[in-house]
Amino acid sequence: MTRRGFLGALTASQSTRLLRAQERANSAFPRLKVVDIEEHRIQVPWADFQNYEMMHFYGPSRRVIYVVRTNSELIGLGENEDPLPKDILEKYIGSSPFEWVADETSKALGTAMYDLMGKAAGVPVYKLIGPKHRSFVPCAAWHVSTHPKRMAATLLHVASLGYTWMKYHLSPFENVIDQMEAMQAVAPKGFKIHHDFTMGGSDDHVFELLQKIEKYPIAGAFEDPMPERDIKGYAELRAKCRLPILYHHSPLGSGFETQHRAADGYILGNSQIGYVLRHAGLFAMLETPFSWQNTGGTITRAMTLHMQAACKTAYLHFNNDTESWKEDVVKERLQPVNGLIRVPETPGLGLTLDRESLERLKKLQLPPQPKWIIKTRFSNGTMMYNLGDTRTPIFMVRPDTRRLATLSYDAPLNTEYWDPDGTPEFRTMMQRLEKEGMVLERG
Repeated sequence: MTRRGFLGALTASQSTRLLRAQERANSAFPRLKVVDIEEHRIQVPWADFQNYEMMHFYGPSRRVIYVVRTNSELIGLGENEDPLPKDILEKYIGSSPFEWVADETSKALGTAMYDLMGKAAGVPVYKLIGPKHRSFVPCAAWHVSTHPKRMAATLLHVASLGYTWMKYHLSPFENVIDQMEAMQAVAPKGFKIHHDFTMGGSDDHVFELLQKIEKYPIAGAFEDPMPERDIKGYAELRAKCRLPILYHHSPLGSGFETQHRAADGYILGNSQIGYVLRHAGLFAMLETPFSWQNTGGTITRAMTLHMQAACKTAYLHFNNDTESWKEDVVKERLQPVNGLIRVPETPGLGLTLDRESLERLKKLQLPPQPKWIIKTRFSNGTMMYNLGDTRTPIFMVRPDTRRLATLSYDAPLNTEYWDPDGTPEFRTMMQRLEKEGMVLERG
């Protein structure tokens, strides 16, 4: 890689910082290059406090761990939700980690490259990105929409783990006001809920619904409350709403949206490192807060911490669901205290691979979640039955995807999960659902 190419898209301070790191790395590890990439497909049990809900939404979890080997003793760590194509892996073989500054090829392997760069230079990853703007980064817990009492129990549990925010996707199979009542009754003072509306899909009048929710002290922020392309509508809603409006699925890459002040903050979801860094500059110029949201374990959490430490306005709480898994493949645990996690100061990501755990999780075979029935009772006695299938978890938050009916987040209803029980009643209803899609019965 040429010196000019290396400096191409970087600011003067970034260029100086990276060149010094590369010089230190070359001194300690001359001609460092990638020689092999181990791909480990693992299954990890859901944490006990979320296992019931997560199994019904998603079934057993799967992740892919990447261990990047070099012509030295250094290894780099990355992870992904799904296996990467072979041609992507081959791009990294034979290259220097320093060729992947601001990588936009693979988030997982880009993370491993930064881990290697930091280890080779003897510095934490954030020092390869920019000056540190914060030593502690806010992190939120994550949950799925479920019965009000279970929502309240989960809130209490994640609060005991050190979180002060909890995000969840609303579902028309649960009444959001009933959920808020249950959570408000048990929430510690100052705890906040981040509501994700998954870009609409209900028949609610959004502004009226948000007014109902924001009356509760635990209501904290609203993410994607409307269809993503309604940029003007977002700006109008933001002007009316008391709580922050967060834009995740911004259709024009945030540039046009920020100029129209469409949101109070932005979420960059599962984006490549280079993409995040480019947007970080935009957000910094406009003094607009943002966060980088990625699904993963402690490897993903560590990279997110380093990125948000080094990006000026990345002070929104982030989610990566690490607390949802019972085990991990590294020895360190990055846990929040009063909602904040300290950024690691050791070289690279600051993590140590736990080979024993990795091998154990590779061998683990978790039982699948069979199809089940979403059994909903309305206050007038009407019964609604829908098919629960973890192959299409989006249905749980966007029932409109099956083109059966448009529902409401504030309907007078309650839901239970009807698992296969061997009864004739279950078999009969399952057969009807396979044929009819949804069943409505008058009370």
